[in-house]
Amino acid sequence: MINGQTRTCGIIGNPVKHTISPIIHNSLADRLGHNLVYVPFPVKEGDLEAAVKGAYALDILGMNVTVPYKSEVIKHLAEVDELAAGIGAVNTLVRTDGGYKGYNTDMSGLWRAMSGEGIRIEGEEIILIGAGGAARAVAYLCAKQGAGKVYLLNRTLEKAKLIADEVNGSFGRTVIVPMLLSDYTELPDRKFLAIQATSVGLEPHDDEVIIEDEAFYQKIHTGYDLIYKPFNTRFMKLVRAAGGQAYNGLKMLIYQGIDAYELWNDVKLNAEDVEFVYDRIKEEMGLQA
Repeated sequence: MINGQTRTCGIIGNPVKHTISPIIHNSLADRLGHNLVYVPFPVKEGDLEAAVKGAYALDILGMNVTVPYKSEVIKHLAEVDELAAGIGAVNTLVRTDGGYKGYNTDMSGLWRAMSGEGIRIEGEEIILIGAGGAARAVAYLCAKQGAGKVYLLNRTLEKAKLIADEVNGSFGRTVIVPMLLSDYTELPDRKFLAIQATSVGLEPHDDEVIIEDEAFYQKIHTGYDLIYKPFNTRFMKLVRAAGGQAYNGLKMLIYQGIDAYELWNDVKLNAEDVEFVYDRIKEEMGLQA
């Protein structure tokens, strides 16, 4: 029941009304008995600073940040967590004395989701497809978690090189190897963990995939697609057809929300809470396994 003690959290972005984050947070608040509501806040271009200051003035407990403001928001924060600063993107704001502190739970969420499936990064040889914001964050996470080599495949080599130079410079070792997407046939002859970090294959373009060649998928022991809708992307189907395991990005989405919820409420959620939210979202979105 909403009353004078109810705390408010939300998400800012543009657009933002399509977000499924309210399902995550309001379901958890109901399950755990927390007096909290979570709502979307559309923020027009040019209004970000006013939105952050206004949220703080209105005693908003915490905020998520989505496109296009994950990098721009940093200059309006009182403090930024080390991981978020390294990635250069913030998706979670936590209220502190004097302003909000920024975190990146996208990557901690990916790490928890992959770990929960038994997928390891440390010492692994990894193929990372794409060189956008999501791929940049994944590259940083892979380096931080001790990946052996990350072959970063992109349609334009320049973008891949920018990420490689930045991440390799941050960690003082050559872990990210930039490559043209079309040169995938030159990858070493071995099995890889592959992370698909582009928007190719996103609903309604379910039949699209970044690489068509079935021989490429013979190199993959585990494929992780950051897309969660459709539930089974074409990338995932090709990995499975070649004998590998494949996962989508829905649990990453859930864990980034759970990490944020834990930060705002100073709690630790258990595996049953995660599965509850997972089932709730699949039901709400009509997703089928």
